[in-house]
Amino acid sequence: MSSDSDTPKIKILPNGPYVVTGNVPLRERIIVQKGKHYEYKDGRELPQAEEYQLCRCGKSKDRIFCDGRHTQVGFDGTETASRKPYAERAEKIEGPALDLLDDGRCGLARFCHREEGSAWKLTEKSDNPELKQEAVIAASECPTGRLVAVEKDGTQLEPVYEPSIDILRDPAKGVNSGIFVKGNIPIESADGELYEVRNRVLLCRCGKSITKPFCDALHLI
Repeated sequence: MSSDSDTPKIKILPNGPYVVTGNVPLRERIIVQKGKHYEYKDGRELPQAEEYQLCRCGKSKDRIFCDGRHTQVGFDGTETASRKPYAERAEKIEGPALDLLDDGRCGLARFCHREEGSAWKLTEKSDNPELKQEAVIAASECPTGRLVAVEKDGTQLEPVYEPSIDILRDPAKGVNSGIFVKGNIPIESADGELYEVRNRVLLCRCGKSITKPFCDALHLI
């Protein structure tokens, strides 16, 4: 029988780090451009543990794990993101053979772009089977979970992820990107409330986001 400590979970500490429990696999992934689209390649190997703390203020000398620097820099980690569920936040864009949900939470990871166009343009041309499939890929590879492709019968098309966390780097932009949380890992706010559990979310790790705890691409500024 598994205990609560065996269940993947992220707990946000007040003005502090993300505490990850449940032996969640951790890896570094690098965003690279391939033609007009983007892919991931593996970065350096990271230490694995049953529990670890990820930096949220962006000031850790380690750049990944918390080293307590948030207490020295006066980090304000107040969570400001909407607690409304995705279905209430998202706009529906209708295409001929596929629809697209979009809640506007953008980390500028750029995976919504494919060789034949963006997720939005491809959805508009989804009566073409090849472009429909490209639209699904463009939506599904968005690490923020901003975009979700939806069949006309209402079926949401999501990649299958085991619980895991990817620390993203974006060398083309000269920055570290967010923390890509995959596989429906519960995230508990500093006030003890659970955010909606989702298959894909991108957490801020630069400390600048105005929609904490989620990434809003302010690491690029």
